[in-house]
Amino acid sequence: METTIEVKNLSKSYGRIKAAENLNISVNRGEAFGLLGANGAGKSTTIECILGTKKQDKGTISLLGMNPLTDRKKLFEQVGVQFQETNYQDKIKVAELCQVTSALYKTSLDYITLLEQFGLSKKFKNYVSELSGGQRQRLFLVLALIPNPKILFLDELTTGLDVKARREVWNRLVTLKEKGITIFLASHYLEEIEILCDRIMILKKGESIFEGTVKEAIALSPYEKLEDAYLWYTDEEDENESL
Repeated sequence: METTIEVKNLSKSYGRIKAAENLNISVNRGEAFGLLGANGAGKSTTIECILGTKKQDKGTISLLGMNPLTDRKKLFEQVGVQFQETNYQDKIKVAELCQVTSALYKTSLDYITLLEQFGLSKKFKNYVSELSGGQRQRLFLVLALIPNPKILFLDELTTGLDVKARREVWNRLVTLKEKGITIFLASHYLEEIEILCDRIMILKKGESIFEGTVKEAIALSPYEKLEDAYLWYTDEEDENESL
């Protein structure tokens, strides 16, 4: 099976704070990998290092057999990224932003079709600033899919979406997985993780405290639900009770 993401002994610190400590991650083509952890656990830093937007202190990273730091131009055409918070100029319309994004790539998917698939066809002429939070999240996903990527990075994908829209996005991502796209997902929605992810990693203070399938995470805990198991792994339940 083709490995699309390979991370070995990734470490990154900010002064005395360890954001990532000796992380090892391997993700195959068509697989969805979920990264879990409380705020400050190191999820964003890990993703940024994997993407090459931040340089790790030590360790090696490979995307599609390439180094994200030295092969950025080649990877640019093959990797899609959706960040939780993205800022665009106020006076740019949805169609204009899609057109500009599409022009950045040698080949791209039809953004009109993508907008229709994610329920944004009626917002074609709207300014991005006029969209609701959930609509912006769907637009950012459309932008990430425009280059027809082999790997898709998603950070808090469905924040701000209602239940119906969230499930529609999940169904679309399942279809993308079936087509062979690798998905690397950071999320607080445990239902999202259960539905989409083949394997997960739970981070705590930059360290991996579990790596495996959702079923394995539950089986190795004293609980029968992922939410309870997650709180048990991270000790968040005890911390909340002490507040």
